[in-house]
Amino acid sequence: MTAPRVPEAQLRHGRISLALSFFIQGAVFALLVTRIPAIQDRYGISDALLPAFLAAVPVLAGVGSVVTEQLVKRVPAGRVLRCVQPLVCLALLGVGSVGTTAQVAVALAVFGLSVGALDASMNMLGVSLQRAYGRSIMLGFHAAYSLGGIVGASLAWAGAHWKLSLALLYGPVVAVLLPLALVVGRWFVDREQPEAGEGAGAAVPLAMRLMLPLCLVMAFAYIGDSTVSNWSAKYLQDVLGSSEQLATVPYNVYMVTTLLGRVVGDLGVRRFGAVAVVRCGTVVAAGGFAVVAAAPGPWAGMAGFTLLGLGLCVIVPQTFAAAGRYAFENHGPGASDTAIARLNIFNYVGFLIGSPLVGALGDAWSYRGAMLVPMALVLVTLAYARSFGAPKALYGDGHERPRTADVG
Repeated sequence: MTAPRVPEAQLRHGRISLALSFFIQGAVFALLVTRIPAIQDRYGISDALLPAFLAAVPVLAGVGSVVTEQLVKRVPAGRVLRCVQPLVCLALLGVGSVGTTAQVAVALAVFGLSVGALDASMNMLGVSLQRAYGRSIMLGFHAAYSLGGIVGASLAWAGAHWKLSLALLYGPVVAVLLPLALVVGRWFVDREQPEAGEGAGAAVPLAMRLMLPLCLVMAFAYIGDSTVSNWSAKYLQDVLGSSEQLATVPYNVYMVTTLLGRVVGDLGVRRFGAVAVVRCGTVVAAGGFAVVAAAPGPWAGMAGFTLLGLGLCVIVPQTFAAAGRYAFENHGPGASDTAIARLNIFNYVGFLIGSPLVGALGDAWSYRGAMLVPMALVLVTLAYARSFGAPKALYGDGHERPRTADVG
């Protein structure tokens, strides 16, 4: 790998600013999803209509990701991120402040479209920065997202505890996060522009066909994640007989262990390589689902959700990294961004499928049995583990790519 074309200090600033951007998005997204019952009550959305509202957000996010694929062929991904992150913050404020059901539907639509563009452009920048560094840093960005999610969920809990209106909860948070987003956006480091004739062009369809295993892994990982976020509380209370208060704990534990796993995950990739880390995470996540399915009581169930956080947390960041690396090495920088934008769609596919799938299986069969289905899907990752790297992609001790400068 050649030396980076941007100064080392600029790379470091870019890394910090992008991590802050991931943090902001984690907080904003958590503030939305953890207050869905309050949003439903605030606007009188019926139980029959609520699923349509909830499904529209990831569907529109997928559209936003597709639009971003086209945008970054004309403007840098950093510019897209600088524009859409403030828009996401304002959309959150709109969700808490508008007056009618139609208006909140518009606010949620704006949130969905912009969050799809944001997710795609953030991961494009993350992959390009990792390429510039020559070592694994992608998990660190997603750790910042997890930390933001914990902060956002905690603020949402405080708002519910103190019975704050959505406007009073979201207003001060957006007043802090929006200026922060505008400031950090000045320091983003965009990927190198393709040389003449080096763009994605006609080679991209071939890249996507060969990336199908990574697309499936992404969808299955998010099926697992949505199972935890949507069903952990109900499972602990209804199946394992926990108290209502204790039933709120598993998702918090899952978020904390996700953060911890991502904090140390980059070190594991540098030492052992992405393939080994993804295999280990897959086995741990599958073991977590097995423990949850067989748990005799609530504490054993929480142990299973703890394992799930430690296992699933490494898969998604490494899937983005693998897709970007493959497309860049075989088709150039433009193909890397295209691949990430298209791969990002499978994030929302998994999110849409996961919760209804487990619910339908739980009602028709049993919730213990339903937990075995995401376990089996996650295990498919083992069959595709080689898609996550090759010897030249094993960054770190004993595996690092040659480079002329250490950018720290």
